Amino acid sequence: MEGFPSKLLEEAINQFAGLPGIGKKTATRLVLHLLKQEKHEVDNFGTALIRLRNEAQYCSRCNTISDTPLCHICSDAGREQAIVCVVEDIRDVIAIENTHQYRGLYHVLGGKISPMEGVGPSDLFIDNLVERAASGEVKEVILALSTTMEGDTTNFYIYRKISAYPLNITAIARGIAFGDELEYADEVTLGRSILNRTPYEKSLAR
Repeated sequence: MEGFPSKLLEEAINQFAGLPGIGKKTATRLVLHLLKQEKHEVDNFGTALIRLRNEAQYCSRCNTISDTPLCHICSDAGREQAIVCVVEDIRDVIAIENTHQYRGLYHVLGGKISPMEGVGPSDLFIDNLVERAASGEVKEVILALSTTMEGDTTNFYIYRKISAYPLNITAIARGIAFGDELEYADEVTLGRSILNRTPYEKSLAR
């Protein structure tokens, strides 16, 4: 417990420091901040994390994180049920929703194809995307993965898997620079990229 006057303090700081992007100094600030809060506020904080881990589930249709078997987006009759936007993870869903420019559904892959990291097509939720495309209920699939080599590889793989079905396959416009992740794009740029989407085949001609 060298450097720490309290074992409890040390354990809390180590837990925070184990989070992505959180170093020991930031972890220390966060823990000391929590110690200054009212007990009920810290209790609420802890309860929210415990409930998230124990009760959160994945939507049976789109694979996003949900409170119920079918997420509130998929179950919303006001959404355009025939349009499906394919994204890497929940962060991209949040980013696109924040643009208020898209009213269709989503399909969360859970990652992107990356042989260097040992991630292949079978590690992603691609098969059930193909099932959705084959159902006849989907009229357009928007490929909205990050503009990286892995993202482009995954887009092309999906295109090859679903291109035989009678639906439009589009890609978000390249307003987002190559190598950018969707979650870091500003809302205006991302919104325009979705609204100005183009047939995916055009991107293959570049």
